[in-house]
Amino acid sequence: MFDWLRRRPAAPAIPEALWQDMLAQFQFLAARPAGDLARLRALAAQFLATKQFHGANGFVITDAVALAIAAQAVLPVLRLGLAWYDDFVGIVVHPGEVLARRTATDDLGVVHHYDEVLSGEAMHQGPVMLSWSDVASAGAAAEEGYNVVIHEFVHKIDMRDGAADGCPPLPSAAARRRWLATMQAEYDGFRERVVIAERFGGPPTWLDPYGAESIDEFFAVACEAFFVNRPRFEAEFPGLVPMLDRFFSAAAGS
Repeated sequence: MFDWLRRRPAAPAIPEALWQDMLAQFQFLAARPAGDLARLRALAAQFLATKQFHGANGFVITDAVALAIAAQAVLPVLRLGLAWYDDFVGIVVHPGEVLARRTATDDLGVVHHYDEVLSGEAMHQGPVMLSWSDVASAGAAAEEGYNVVIHEFVHKIDMRDGAADGCPPLPSAAARRRWLATMQAEYDGFRERVVIAERFGGPPTWLDPYGAESIDEFFAVACEAFFVNRPRFEAEFPGLVPMLDRFFSAAAGS
């Protein structure tokens, strides 16, 4: 794996055939402007040169697997830069979803054990875990605004200031207050729609209802849709689009 990368360690270039195969698989990437694609390709190559991929449960990491993950992972930092991902190295890829054993303590001090099915997980200052079956289906899932890679890497962006709270690091306390006010209002409205759908038979939400779990999950779920199906996201969440545009495009001075 990565023979092409080892041959050119100073300036790795992704082979053309490998790049084109990846674009054919993920049309939400292929449809981006030529300038974005050139930058995406360069960042993906840098990402591959600095991260370590590990297959779990017998899964084999190929060049195509690594590039598919890298290209999607760098999309949120296309303007921000790879420094936003400098707090970790490892990416663990499972063939499918993972059953994780969880422990939680309630307000009365009672400890509860439960199982949670995961398609991905991001650890603060730690590795990212992904389900390959979810990664591989991202092209088709873009219609639904779903993308596990973007979801987990947005969590990494969110956690750079130490807390997964639905707000990435911002330049001032005032900017943070404005962000959280907007995000909270959108989250509250979305959560209400999910409750109406699940409890009272209302229309299902287009955005993944998992976003109603917490404001940090809403941020990650919203960003998935923002990047892979912008037209539908704009129609569903017009109040979030300007804020996300400013952060992901203008925050880096582009």
